Amino acid sequence: MGNPAQAFTRQWTHRLLPLAVVGLGADMNLKAVARAGLHGLGYTALSIVLVLALGWWLARWMKVAGDTGLLISVGTAICGGSAIAAVAPVLRAKEHEISVALATVFLLNAVALVIFPPLGHAARLGQEAFGLWSALAIHDTSSVVGAGLAYGPRALEVATTVKLARALWIVPLTMAIGWWVARQATVSADAPPVKKPWFIAGFLVVAALVTFAPALQAPGHLVAVAARRLLVLTLFLIGAGLGREALRSVGLRPFLQGLVLWLIVGALGLGAVKAGLLTVG
Repeated sequence: MGNPAQAFTRQWTHRLLPLAVVGLGADMNLKAVARAGLHGLGYTALSIVLVLALGWWLARWMKVAGDTGLLISVGTAICGGSAIAAVAPVLRAKEHEISVALATVFLLNAVALVIFPPLGHAARLGQEAFGLWSALAIHDTSSVVGAGLAYGPRALEVATTVKLARALWIVPLTMAIGWWVARQATVSADAPPVKKPWFIAGFLVVAALVTFAPALQAPGHLVAVAARRLLVLTLFLIGAGLGREALRSVGLRPFLQGLVLWLIVGALGLGAVKAGLLTVG
């Protein structure tokens, strides 16, 4: 039916999205995340690079337009909507590109929440193995937590810790993309100024405060809850900018890219866990 307040929703989308990312840092315990992250540092970095490379190739092969393919790849490689929300402002992605990437990731994320526990039982995975697999192959932390909870208490513990450690890779990835965008902008003299990813620094500062000041953990949890609600509101505003013309211009290709990428990541991750190539420690 169209959006009569397009300028208003676009303005507040750009204001609220970075604030939501900063608030999400209040739910991070950097000590626990660092312990998990150091153990799997090598394969985590390698898997993120491989997923991004595969996603880039699929986007080119399927001719996915604009930055949508990169956003889908980032969401698959790290932590779904949160990664897309962090990267989008730096990448200066258009509203319809963000909307399509989020819709693709959220749909596959919801499917994973339902099908992963029975698939884990069918593959005869132990709780630690399932927790590791779900953290690698399910997009968003919320669905990782839900799948782990359905599988067992140890699966929940492993899945949550590994996923949060993986989520910290949003920081270097966003900085790298910001550097790449700035470098591309220097090539064109008439390019618009590059936005500095200040919200990533805010994310780390908030996470550090909550981690090293125990008195701030309880209010920090409330801040994180509010940030997730703010992110939901922001996603609503982003969705309000997704019109029929934008959908028509994007087509089915981004969803197919996200689906194929997710299936490959899930299958390879399951094979590596079953073969003992990836372990909790």
